[in-house]
Amino acid sequence: MFSGIIEEIGTVESYDGATLVVRANQVLDDLNISESIMVAGVCLTVTSLSEAGSTFTVETVPETLKRTNFEDLKPSSQVNLERSLRYGDRVGGHMVQGHVDGVGRIRSVIEDGNSRVIVIEAPKNIIENVVEKGFITVDGTSLTVVDRNPDSFSIAIIPYTYDHTTLNERLEGSKVNLEADVTAKYVANLIQPYLNNLPN
Repeated sequence: MFSGIIEEIGTVESYDGATLVVRANQVLDDLNISESIMVAGVCLTVTSLSEAGSTFTVETVPETLKRTNFEDLKPSSQVNLERSLRYGDRVGGHMVQGHVDGVGRIRSVIEDGNSRVIVIEAPKNIIENVVEKGFITVDGTSLTVVDRNPDSFSIAIIPYTYDHTTLNERLEGSKVNLEADVTAKYVANLIQPYLNNLPN
């Protein structure tokens, strides 16, 4: 489990579609093999650490590639990183699983005072679980939804978040990993059988 509060931006050293090696600093301080780490919004298991203490390795599977924008990763790509939560820690964002629901595409980035409003096109299964002023995870970053439309939603990014995540690299047309709020998904799943049985 994660909070969506990005600890640092890592750099991809190598990725062959299965083995991903990431260069990092802060998250390596107490990271151990077999622990979970979130990379660009994706919960992955650490399989090895470099002897120099500068990189960690994780493995991905075909499902990872199908659900995420990882097909675009290459050496020098920047990725948001967050270690898993400890019980008793503050949770500054929201409860994030690192289970990406799908890929969205940035429709526009507009400066609005000291913030940037980003409009993201998203698949129907994600839009259905997005609510105005609710939570959404974009590339691992916990954000608040400004508004929702039938095929898109918008988020407002404060300067600190913009400067300390990979959102500052995302331009019109960029693909981003999306995870809807887990609470919304559970509620939708629980009420669906009742909705299916409503009279026409």
